[in-house]
Amino acid sequence: MNSPVIGQFPAYRPRRLRQTPALRRLVSETRLNVAQLVLPLFARSGRKLRRPIAAMPEVCQFSPDELLREAAQAHELGVPAVLLFGIPDTKDDRASGAYAQNGIVQRVVRSLKKELPELLVITDVCLCEYMEHGHCGLVQRAAGNARILNDPTLKLLARTAASHAEAGADLVAPSDMMDGRVRAIRQELDRLGFTETPIMAYAAKFASAFYGPFREAAESAPQFGDRRSYQMDAANANEALREVALDIQEGADIVMVKPALAYLDIVYQVKAAFGYPTAAYSVSAEYSMIKAAAANGWVDEKALTLESLLAMRRAGADILITYHAADVARWLKTG
Repeated sequence: MNSPVIGQFPAYRPRRLRQTPALRRLVSETRLNVAQLVLPLFARSGRKLRRPIAAMPEVCQFSPDELLREAAQAHELGVPAVLLFGIPDTKDDRASGAYAQNGIVQRVVRSLKKELPELLVITDVCLCEYMEHGHCGLVQRAAGNARILNDPTLKLLARTAASHAEAGADLVAPSDMMDGRVRAIRQELDRLGFTETPIMAYAAKFASAFYGPFREAAESAPQFGDRRSYQMDAANANEALREVALDIQEGADIVMVKPALAYLDIVYQVKAAFGYPTAAYSVSAEYSMIKAAAANGWVDEKALTLESLLAMRRAGADILITYHAADVARWLKTG
């Protein structure tokens, strides 16, 4: 939409509508709503376990009973959805814990859907937490080199997504960035009768320094090399649009941009180009930097968090995945 020429409106005085909080709310163009929030949660085996993440204050790895309690508290505040990550007891070179019938995510999904049936349960579909080497796919080693095997990995990703759907997940969210994984997952879900299970694809996921604290939380740091051969280059915007288009063609129902705040131009372009439901993932370092600055008294945590999320909404995000979700829900209630 083109901006009007201000000279056409000689009586326009913008400050008239900024004089009181009520006026500002009345003419607000972009709004935050608790219904847009998704809370990421980390699950591991055990009981009465809340293991703090040093790099992410107030974020923990939870045993299933404690995760249920955390999810229930967030849901009581109005948060409609959680995004689950699992930390297995053991890891191997085929990520067998990712698709085990009684794996940590599968157990937590069943518990959540039994106790909180109205809560939307989204599961992250990836292999890195379950691989002994920390990469998102199968690895072939030869002559001192290692490479990620794209196509053989698709079968394991599809198997993982299907196991989540069988446990009762409402949405599955592939985050691995292997080529063709959305199609492989969609075909497997349809084959098994889960035709109504949506896919939220991490469609434009960049190789980012903003993931550092998450790798502590998920215990998923690569044991060699990095993920730049399959995650996107931060320099590329047109490539992001091609990635999103590919995921939509393969069957994605929701597309995601990750990270969020440093990639608002991508969020805007994705929403403008495709009009699909678009999620923005406000990632671990975004959260940790605000927490650290607030702890030092340098910033107002509430104001900075809400402004950051508002920027994501203004850029076009429909869904906000944030570790601040419960806090935001509380702040929106209290004003």
